Amino acid sequence: MIKLVVFDLDNVIIDGEAIDEIGKLANVEDDIAEITEKAMQGEIDFETSIKDRVQLLEGTSIEEIEKVADELPLMPGACDTIARLKEEDVDVAIISGSFDVVAEKVKEKLGVDTIYTNSFTVEDGKLTGEVTGPLVSGSKLDVLKDHVEEAGISLEEVVAVGDGANDISMIESAGCGIAFNAKDSVKEIADVVVDEKDLTKVLDEILNQLTTEDTENDAVENEEAETEEVEEVEADANAEEVEEVEEAEVAEEEAEEAKEEETEAEKPKNDLPKSEFVLADTMEGVRKQKDEKEAEIAQIADEREEFNKIAKEQRKIRDELNASLKENLNKAIEFRNERNEINKAVEAAKKARNDANNQIKSLEWSSGKRDKVKIENEIKKIDKIIETRVLDIKKENQLVKNANDLRKQLMEIQEDESVKEEAQELRKLSEEEHEKVITLSEQAQAAHEEMLTYFRKTDDIRTAADEAHKKFIEARNNASAKHEEFKAVLSDIHVINKKLGSGKPRKRKSDKKSSSGANKNREEKERAEEIFEKFKQGGKLSTEELLLLQKYNIN
Repeated sequence: MIKLVVFDLDNVIIDGEAIDEIGKLANVEDDIAEITEKAMQGEIDFETSIKDRVQLLEGTSIEEIEKVADELPLMPGACDTIARLKEEDVDVAIISGSFDVVAEKVKEKLGVDTIYTNSFTVEDGKLTGEVTGPLVSGSKLDVLKDHVEEAGISLEEVVAVGDGANDISMIESAGCGIAFNAKDSVKEIADVVVDEKDLTKVLDEILNQLTTEDTENDAVENEEAETEEVEEVEADANAEEVEEVEEAEVAEEEAEEAKEEETEAEKPKNDLPKSEFVLADTMEGVRKQKDEKEAEIAQIADEREEFNKIAKEQRKIRDELNASLKENLNKAIEFRNERNEINKAVEAAKKARNDANNQIKSLEWSSGKRDKVKIENEIKKIDKIIETRVLDIKKENQLVKNANDLRKQLMEIQEDESVKEEAQELRKLSEEEHEKVITLSEQAQAAHEEMLTYFRKTDDIRTAADEAHKKFIEARNNASAKHEEFKAVLSDIHVINKKLGSGKPRKRKSDKKSSSGANKNREEKERAEEIFEKFKQGGKLSTEELLLLQKYNIN
């Protein structure tokens, strides 16, 4: 049962190598990247590589590093993967030779349960060039062992995901090791290889295992129960054969059966409930009870299988809907990002248009426009006074003279031709940018509408997926309830078989009859071997065929 998934951080949870990005702050990214690659390939040990790389960062501002850490992109599918694992009640941890300043940001964004990383040594807000932490000299496996011991689980219940040489120890020791876009040395030892930069591909592998575990758990429980039943049936068959052999053979088989019973007593039994079944008074009545119970358990097994089938179908529907949900959500996000990018272009066009308009005004005023406007306004005021007021001739003549003088000044003002041309170009630019604003705004609105359409689709799909999940849980619970019924009836059958097995008379038969039984056994054994070959090729076995395999201990 998967109880914990542990991830590396760099190039697994985040899309990049954190220390390489941090190295850009100190202009040593090439030197750091070279050491990183050697460490990933296993050419140098991790302790040497981490110390050498951190040494190159001496003097770098921790505040600047925190900014870089906050901007590091998550691996595609990281959010969906962690969220789904939490839904499945699987714990998530990060074990990385990277740094807590990065991992803490990721932990907060994704809701990861636990992180194990190294730390920069900082003095006065600057890196000293030294590094501390459990993963400087210790291996990831050492950290993982301590974690699982504290959590009370085993390494077999862990899935480990990584990409570099320092991940090999935990990938190799975990119940399932997954190489994610990994180096060849990691792929060679991994149980699963994912060569696509999408963590949901890792999620698919884990969910497949969880699904398989659910199915296998049911199958194991069913198989264990059916195996015990088979052993009882086999005991009955052996008892019948004993009746057909000589007394010496009877004694030998009784001794063998006694030995088998002792061995069986030492084996762990399936967790069957205690039976309160009341046996009939006669052997005939007990045999009738057995027939009834076998018919009942067959019916229960069919009903349980039907519920398991429904659960499987609903799980498939749910998973397909969730995949569609993810696809539609990604589309919605694509249109949202497109809208935001277009809106940025709209703002840029508005700014360019407004800048052009402001420059036009500045040019006009600087080229005599202000003086012209002022004189024109003065002339208008004088003309209005002359037209609307009753004035004596002397005052009127003076106003006319003033207006004429102003008109002469107006005629003497000449605008700079180069300024006029520049203003004309600016007007053209302003109009072009305004057209861009209109066109881009329409495009942004269209992208916004598409985004809303896909978001509405995701709501509908999520509702359908939730309904399928509800039906899956209901069917699985029904199957579990039927399995409990199966175990209860099987306990009753054990009581009946014990009674029938202990009450069988043992008689001596003729040699002829014994020979006939031996021939029958040989034929059955040969058939059982043929059935086993079919099973190995993936063929489905009936209950009768399974009983035959168990009878001759073929596995």
